Amino acid sequence: MLESGCKAPEFSLPDKDGNIIKLSDFKGKKVILYFYPKDSTPGCTKQACGFRDNFSEYEKLNATVIGISKDSIKAHTNFILKQELNFILLSDTELEAIKAYDVWQEKKNYGKVSMGVVRTTYVIDENGIIEKVFNKVKAAENPEEVLEYLKNAD
Repeated sequence: MLESGCKAPEFSLPDKDGNIIKLSDFKGKKVILYFYPKDSTPGCTKQACGFRDNFSEYEKLNATVIGISKDSIKAHTNFILKQELNFILLSDTELEAIKAYDVWQEKKNYGKVSMGVVRTTYVIDENGIIEKVFNKVKAAENPEEVLEYLKNAD
């Protein structure tokens, strides 16, 4: 897991329209970068809707939200439309950013061990430095937790 104070790894990943988005595109803004396992699953939907519902509050604090999973662009498009998401989702089918941010880890589910994305949120400052790491995230609580952190950070 990456830690606070580390330089956030750069990435170049496609959004729902196939546009390549880079972390460096957001220099001068805080970035709430969250990694999640799978579009349209109950936990991931709760987390995404929480970020959607708080988006204007994040913007007031000069922060934007970017979600990354290994889902396809098509899956992201469907998820965005169905949940009316108002922030960027990036497709990382090659696990480029997922591995760079050390969220591709061994997981246990009903006794079965497999590799997968461990739900993690990073707050990255205006200069590309990791300011805060939220690991072992509870999907429904994370968006509020991040908002509270941002409000109290200054």
